[in-house]
Amino acid sequence: MKINTDGVLLGALPVAYEPKNILDIGTGTGVIALMLAQRFISAKIDAVEIDAIAAQTAGRNFENSPFASRLSVFPLGFEQYFQTHPEKKYDLIVSNPPFHLNALSSPKEKKALAKHTDDDFFERLVTDVARQLSEDGLCWLVLPLLAGELVKNIAGNIGLHLQRKIDIQSFEMSEPHRVILAFGKMNKELIQGRFVIYKEPKVYSEMYVNSLKDFFTIF
Repeated sequence: MKINTDGVLLGALPVAYEPKNILDIGTGTGVIALMLAQRFISAKIDAVEIDAIAAQTAGRNFENSPFASRLSVFPLGFEQYFQTHPEKKYDLIVSNPPFHLNALSSPKEKKALAKHTDDDFFERLVTDVARQLSEDGLCWLVLPLLAGELVKNIAGNIGLHLQRKIDIQSFEMSEPHRVILAFGKMNKELIQGRFVIYKEPKVYSEMYVNSLKDFFTIF
């Protein structure tokens, strides 16, 4: 699995107040979980990944990291994980989930993705996450725009409040193509922002460099 921009931004941008327990849903090979372990030095991080091979790779990456004692991987889907660990509460939950089918314009793309997600995927995800969040915890998701609107509606219907919203743009003048949303149980004033990835083609913005320089050796 390649390291993608959505993933590294989800590792670098989430804000949380001294989280003790963190959950990464769909960790892949563990990049986001490792970034969070580096950022939050007192936190224990659980990572779930339904793909067994990816979960094995994440486990090796965790073991070979300086944060091995604080990282655990579970080769399960999030629903099975929550069913077997109903007592766990998290101060920070993050996920870079699969795209919602309706966010894809091509029927071929939709068919290819159908085996990975379905129309009620986000309702199941958000509902389960709401049960596992601590009272002042936050769930951060990076999503395509249409999926973001869907998730906002689902979260509002089950009593979660949108606390932060970051629009992701490729360039200063381009339209957002992703959104990062943070939900919690507490009703706070919404904080909105935007994040620009490139200053010009193939040249990262100062915003991107400053956010990722602690993680990427190229900076």
